[in-house]
Amino acid sequence: MMTKNTEQKREQVQIVCMDDLVPQNHLLRIIDKAIDWRFIYDLVEDKYSPDFGRPSMDPVVLIKIPFIQYLYGIKSMRQTIKEIEVNIAYRWFLGLEMQEPVPHFSTFGKNYTRRFKDTDLFEQIFSHILMECYKFKLVDPTEVFVDATHVKARANNKKMQKRIAHEEALFYEELLRKEINEDREEHGKKPFKDKDDNQKPEAGSGDNNPHEEVKDEKTIKCSTSDPESGWFRKGEHKNVFAYAVQTVCDKHGWILGYTVNPGNLHDSRTFKGLYDKIKNIGIETLIADCGYRTPAIAKLLVDDGITPLFPYKRPMTKAGFFHKSEYVYDEFYDCYICPNNQVLSYSTTNKEGYREYKSCSHVCRSCPYLCRCTESREHVKVVTRHLWEEYMELCEDIRHDLDMKELYKLRKETIERLFGSAKENHGFRYTQMVGKARMEMKAGLTFACMNLKKLAGILQRREEKKYLPSAI
Repeated sequence: MMTKNTEQKREQVQIVCMDDLVPQNHLLRIIDKAIDWRFIYDLVEDKYSPDFGRPSMDPVVLIKIPFIQYLYGIKSMRQTIKEIEVNIAYRWFLGLEMQEPVPHFSTFGKNYTRRFKDTDLFEQIFSHILMECYKFKLVDPTEVFVDATHVKARANNKKMQKRIAHEEALFYEELLRKEINEDREEHGKKPFKDKDDNQKPEAGSGDNNPHEEVKDEKTIKCSTSDPESGWFRKGEHKNVFAYAVQTVCDKHGWILGYTVNPGNLHDSRTFKGLYDKIKNIGIETLIADCGYRTPAIAKLLVDDGITPLFPYKRPMTKAGFFHKSEYVYDEFYDCYICPNNQVLSYSTTNKEGYREYKSCSHVCRSCPYLCRCTESREHVKVVTRHLWEEYMELCEDIRHDLDMKELYKLRKETIERLFGSAKENHGFRYTQMVGKARMEMKAGLTFACMNLKKLAGILQRREEKKYLPSAI
């Protein structure tokens, strides 16, 4: 039977409780039960005045609004406010009545620039939620996974300019310089002066380290709309301005820390900033990809009592030539033995921290393997060895352990899955905000949402399990 009472239903007046309109298993209801949001009042107490100015918006509501945005991956704050206007669950979560007006979309942005700018509020929120996870003994920081992902910046690729950039000093530069000079003095060489120009690798060595970092000036592309972002290209992806978000998590997928850097900086250069945040949480093993496989990082971890686990890295030697592993190092005589059983003796220690071992030109000239050894016009083969090479050899031994091989396989289930979930479900592919500080805010709230969502789900399942009837 057809009915024509639609208009009547639209216009009828009903008395209902808003709490009854939100399902008991709704995500926001579960999240709201998992944490006491009043901790935000203590964090922002010094940002408000009780005696002056107009009555302010509730700071808990102010923080919950971007929480909704990042929790559901809504693309912008403007769209978030539109969703709140018509979504009863969102209103219930914020504590807004049905007829109460929703704050303007610019409210959070104005508070950010005027009240929360240059503060660590969002990092404190992330840390507080992480501490709640620790309280329930869900986090295991003994084995952690480190990686970085790139988030597209709000910058037009066509609006750029070139500028001269000075590379920042590496975190290990001072220590390495000291050991270089000590090593040179031991071999009867003069130490380098602080103002010496950087030595260039000798031609024909074929063993130049790809991670060699030279402190020098270089020309980079800079966005005019977001100067703090970096020009980034990976694989076959198109060139974009982006931010690199470096993250660490445990084997259960809990996010333990993060840093935000320009997208053009290599992971090995920005690792120290993240490591300083997490080094005292009880780490025993740190698992990372090839981007972190450098002598400096290996030494840093081993000296701090942490086991580094890096994957195999394919040799970058030119096709048809001997790999560096085919030249055997003799520790006692401090020399290399080539595949033709000839000695490569110590020559010098360069400014990048590599000892250079050279062959005899008159011997190499008649060597049957010359075409597979070097293309040097002087017929001299140069093999380099870093001063901290023993740490890399230790990492190689660790990699071959069967338990470590199984542990490394967990990367795809932890840190890689974390990034995939953040981009697919929480709007982490790109940012609508300009500047590194705002990107840090976005990263902090997004990761806080992910940890809180996971915590709420676990607590909900535990509560449901309590009320399940026992098996007969």
